[in-house]
Amino acid sequence: MSKACAIIVAGGKGKRMGTDIAKQYINIGGKPILYYAIKAFVDCSSIDEVVLVTQKDEIQYCKNEIIEKFNLPVKKIVEAGTERQDSVYNGLKSIQDCDIVLIHDAARPFVSRDIIENGIIYAKEFGGAAPGVTPKDTIKIKSDDGFSLSTPNRSTLFAVQTPQCFRYDDIRQCHEKIKRNNISVTDDTMAFELYHGKVFLYEGSYKNIKITTPEDLILAENFVKEV
Repeated sequence: MSKACAIIVAGGKGKRMGTDIAKQYINIGGKPILYYAIKAFVDCSSIDEVVLVTQKDEIQYCKNEIIEKFNLPVKKIVEAGTERQDSVYNGLKSIQDCDIVLIHDAARPFVSRDIIENGIIYAKEFGGAAPGVTPKDTIKIKSDDGFSLSTPNRSTLFAVQTPQCFRYDDIRQCHEKIKRNNISVTDDTMAFELYHGKVFLYEGSYKNIKITTPEDLILAENFVKEV
């Protein structure tokens, strides 16, 4: 029987939010954003282990004020690295005997069980998979001097979300290679594409937002009320 693990990356500071605390600790519906992200995975029977990655000086806070306070079965909290990819690599190194790993942003509290379970299925089949949605807006390619260069066909565009899901051995090797070669990536699908192959893109949800700005908090409060 294969084992599926989730790495929740909560190492960011959320500067665009303009608050004194990291965005994953902001309360929505009376609970921290990070609580909802963790709970989505621990409540999913297809997930065998959840690893939380956060800043060194926030580990004890997470343990006391989120894991223990809300009785979440997370036994492993790992120190974040300098960049997001370093944090993911630290999380990957902390896992043993894993077949499929799902890497999720702590600032996405509304990931659904379907997105999680479909990610596991597609990662088993294709090696790498990520959810996402077609952009609602028309997208322009912009020149350095501020003018439009072209307009891509919106039906071919895909706004990638998390969790990004992979066969564990494959994505760990990809992260080892980008670290060894000093390559920066914006997400884990990019690491996979560089060294392993194509990533299967499957349907996510417009509700699976990444909370980044104060405006996102308004949406998040409404989503919590719907639950």
